[in-house]
Amino acid sequence: MKQVLVLCCLCFLSATALAQATWIWYPGDYEIWLSNRMQNRRTDRGAFFPVFWKMDSHYPLMDFHKDVILSQPEQVQIYAEGTYNVKLDGQPFEGTPAVITVPAGKHRINVKVFSQGTVPAIFIKGTTIVSDSSWLTTFEDKEWIDETGKTSDITATSWLHAGSWNFNDPAKLPSAFTLPTRAMAAVKTENGLIDFGKETFGYVKLNGIKGKGKITLYYGESKEEAMSDKGAVNVDWLTFDQPVYQDSTLPSSKAFRYVRLVTEGDVHVDNVSMLYEYAAVNEPGNFKCSDEEINRIYEVAKYTFHLNTREFFIDGIKRDRWVWSGDAYQSYLMNYYLFFDKGTVLRTMYALRGKDPVTSHVNTIMDYTFYWFLGVYDYYMYTGDRSFIKEIYPRMQPLMDYCLGRRNKDGLMEGQVGDWVFIDWADGLSKKGPLSFEQLLFCRSLETMSLCAGLAGEQADAAKYKQLAADLKTKLFSMYWNEKKQALVHSTVNDNVTRYANMFAIFFDYFNTQQKETVKHAVLLNDSIQHITTPYMRFYELEALCAMHEQAYVLKEMKSYWGGMLQLGATTFWEEFDPRKTGAAHYAMYGREFGKSLCHAWGASPIYLLGKYYLGVKPTAPGYATYVVEPALGGLQWMEGAVPTPDGNISMKVSTREMTITTAGGNGTLRFRSSTKPVCKTGTLLQVKDNWYELAMSPKSTYVINYQSVK
Repeated sequence: MKQVLVLCCLCFLSATALAQATWIWYPGDYEIWLSNRMQNRRTDRGAFFPVFWKMDSHYPLMDFHKDVILSQPEQVQIYAEGTYNVKLDGQPFEGTPAVITVPAGKHRINVKVFSQGTVPAIFIKGTTIVSDSSWLTTFEDKEWIDETGKTSDITATSWLHAGSWNFNDPAKLPSAFTLPTRAMAAVKTENGLIDFGKETFGYVKLNGIKGKGKITLYYGESKEEAMSDKGAVNVDWLTFDQPVYQDSTLPSSKAFRYVRLVTEGDVHVDNVSMLYEYAAVNEPGNFKCSDEEINRIYEVAKYTFHLNTREFFIDGIKRDRWVWSGDAYQSYLMNYYLFFDKGTVLRTMYALRGKDPVTSHVNTIMDYTFYWFLGVYDYYMYTGDRSFIKEIYPRMQPLMDYCLGRRNKDGLMEGQVGDWVFIDWADGLSKKGPLSFEQLLFCRSLETMSLCAGLAGEQADAAKYKQLAADLKTKLFSMYWNEKKQALVHSTVNDNVTRYANMFAIFFDYFNTQQKETVKHAVLLNDSIQHITTPYMRFYELEALCAMHEQAYVLKEMKSYWGGMLQLGATTFWEEFDPRKTGAAHYAMYGREFGKSLCHAWGASPIYLLGKYYLGVKPTAPGYATYVVEPALGGLQWMEGAVPTPDGNISMKVSTREMTITTAGGNGTLRFRSSTKPVCKTGTLLQVKDNWYELAMSPKSTYVINYQSVK
C-alpha cells in the first residue's frame, strides 16, 4: 500500500536545489521496529526464544511536513507505507493522490500516515521537492479549529527531523529490507557431516532433494556440537515427499561451521550449500605488522566483527543474536577503527533506547544503561555529528532521571528488585551493595550528560549534571580508595580488590599519575588479583595497560589469549576463553554442553587496541577536527595501517627507524619517542620532554620522519 509524508517544517527549499529522495520516518521508530523483527528470530532447538526485556513499538500515526518555495509549478510523486492523506496549505486533496501539483510560490505540504504493522514512512519525489532529513515529523496531532473556523497549527514541541537510512528507491519498501546474500559451497562433506571451513552465517540450501522421508539438520559451531543429537543448540526437522529433484533453501538463518544431515526413509539430497548473509559495510581501516600471528589475530577479529555486524551490532551469531548494550558499546569503538559506519551505530543506539516511559535499565542491566550514555558521546567525538546529540538529548534525560531515582540513601547506584548487575562473567564476583564499578560508570554517564546538555543548548542541565558528577567522584574516592591496598576496592560491603573499577579509572583518567602507577602494579600486573577470562573485560584491561604505555606487554597478552584460541582451531573469537580448560570443555557455558558462543562481537577487540594504541590514532576534538597520532610498536619491527575519519583515512607506515604519516582532514599532532634527534624535512619537530617529540601536521599532507625508536 502506498503512503505519503507530511511536510511541515519551516525550512525553505530553493527551486534550483537538487537532492536525493529517500524513505523517511519518525527518528528511531524504524530502528525499533527492525530490531523487534530481528531479535525475535532466535530459536533454541526449534523453539521460539524471545528477549526477556520490555519491547517497545513504533508510533502508528505520523504527521510529516515541510515548507517549500517554488519559482514554477512542480509535480510531486507520493509513495507511502500505510494509509495516508495529503494537504497543501491546510487544504486536503481528494482521495489518496499518487501525484500532486504544487503551484509556484510558498507552500506547506503535509502528509499524515497510519500503519500499525509497519513503520509509517513516505517517499516524496519531485524536481526539487524530495523527502529527506530536512522534513519534520511528529506523532502528536497539533491541528485544531479556532473560533473563526480556520485551521491552525500549534507549535509542536515534538517536531523532529525525519529519520532515514539508505532506502533511495521508492519501489524498495523499508519494511521489505533484508541483508544481502551470496552463494557459498561447503569445503568438505564426509558421512553426512558438511564442513564450510570456518564459522559462517546464513541459510542452508539442500540441493537435489528427491524421495519421501525425513531430514534432520544438526548445526554446530564445533564438530562436537554438530555431532550431538541432544546438545546441538540449532536443529531443523524437515519432511519431504518429492517425486522429482528440487532444491530447497531453508527460511531461517543460522550460525554454524558444520551441518550434519541425517535422513530417514528413501529421501536423498545431492549436496548441501548455503546463502551467506552479510552486512554490506565498507572497510577503510586496516592493520598489518611484522608479527604474522598478530596479523592472523587481526584478520580473524575482523571476520568475527563482520559476522556480528548485521542490521545492528549484535552479541553473537548463534546466541543470542540480540542487541545488548554492553556488547554494542565495544562494537561502536571497534567500528570507528574498521568500518566507520555511522548508520549501524545510530540504529543500534536507537533500538537500545526504545521509548518512554523508562521502566527498567537497558537490557535490564544497570551497567548496560551506563554504556548506552557513554556510546552517545563517543559517537559525537568520532563523527562530529552534533545534530544527533541535539535530537537524542531529550531521550537521554528520562533514562538518566530513572537512574537518579534509583540511588540509595548515600546517592550511590545499587542493584534493586528487577535490576541485573552484570559487570562480567566471573566466578564468585560479588554483586551485593553499591559497587565501585557501577559508581564509576555512573559518574562517567553524568559527565556525558553534562557535555551533551551543553551541546543541546541546555546550559542549566549541563551545570546540574556536572555538579552531580563532581559530587559522585568525590564520594567514589572517599568511600572506595584504599591507601593500604593502593587501589579502589570492589564494594562497601568488603574491601576485596578486583580489576574492573581500577582499570576503567585509568583510561577514564580519574587517577592521578601516582595512582595510575600503583594500580598498574598492585592490580593489573598482580597475579594474585582474580584474572579475567572473557574477551569482554580483557578489552578494557588491555586498554588500561596500553594507556599506561605497556604495549609490549599487551602484545604478548594478545598473542597468548587470542592466539590461544587460534591454536585450538578457532576461526572466529569466542565469548569466553579459559586456557586451563581442555577439549570440548571449551564449548560449555551456562550449564550447557555447547552453550558458549564461538563467534562473539566482544572477541574482536584487537581491532580497537591495534588502531587506537599501536597505530595510536584518536580524536581530540569532535569529528577529528584535531587528533593525535602516537604510534607504539610495542616490540614489533614494523607496522602499517589506516584509521578512518569523517574526512578520509589517516595512514601510516612505522618501523624502528622511519615513520611515514599521511593525514586526513583536520589538524593532527604526531607524538613519539626517539633515542636520537629525529629529522623531518616537511615539518618542524618540537622536543617536549626527555625523549618525547611532537610534530604539528596539516590536513591532507604526508610527513616522513627519521628517528630511532626507544625500546
